[in-house]
Amino acid sequence: MTSGGHIILLGAPGVGKGTQAKVLSMELGLPHVSTGDMLRASVAAGSEMGKRAKAVMESGALVSDEIILGIVSERLQESDAQKGVVFDGFPRTVVQAEGLDRLLARSGDVAIAHILHIVLDDEEIVERLSGRRVCRDCGAIYHVRFQPPKVQGRCDRCGGELFQRDDDQPAVIRHRLAVYAAETAPLVAFYRGRAGYAEVDGTGSSAAVTERIRVLLR
Repeated sequence: MTSGGHIILLGAPGVGKGTQAKVLSMELGLPHVSTGDMLRASVAAGSEMGKRAKAVMESGALVSDEIILGIVSERLQESDAQKGVVFDGFPRTVVQAEGLDRLLARSGDVAIAHILHIVLDDEEIVERLSGRRVCRDCGAIYHVRFQPPKVQGRCDRCGGELFQRDDDQPAVIRHRLAVYAAETAPLVAFYRGRAGYAEVDGTGSSAAVTERIRVLLR
C-alpha cells in the first residue's frame, strides 16, 4: 500500500475501524490516532487544549468541537504526523470535518488523501457485537461464532466465567447504531463525492477487508 496524506476511516460501531486503522498504521508507517487517544495524550501532556479538555471532562460535560479541533491541531504538529496520520473516529460531525478542512488549508499541512467508509449491514454488526463474550477474571475476549471458547461459557486461559457486557446487548447495540446513523449521515454526505472517498465492503474477515483497502490505496 502507498499513501501520501491523511486517511480518514468512517463507519458504524462494530465495522472494524480500529482493526483496519492499526493495519494501515503499521503498513504505511503513519501514526494511528483516535479522538480518545488524542484527548488522553493532550491531558497527560498538560497542553493548553489538554487543560481545557480536562476541566470540561471533570465537570461531566461533553468536550466541544472547538477543543477537539484544537487537540487535533496540536497532534498534527508533532514530528511523526508530518507525512499524514490515520484518523480513527475523527471527524465525528460535519462541524469537525469543516474545521479540519480549515485547519489543513490554513497550515498548508498534508492534505486528506483517502476517506474510507467501511459499510456493513446493521444486523451483521448486531451479530458481531452481541456475540462477544469477556472473561470475568482475566479479561480475555471471545466470540460465540468467530472465536468460541473450547468449553462453552469458560475461558480457555484461566477457566473463568465468560459474560456478555451490558453494551453488547442487541437492544443497546441497535440504539447505538440509530444514534450513529442520525449523527453521521450528514458527515458521510459531506465527504461522498470528494476525491479520495470510497466505500469499503465490511463483510467477511478483517483480512478480507484489509485486502479491499489495499486495492483502493494502490
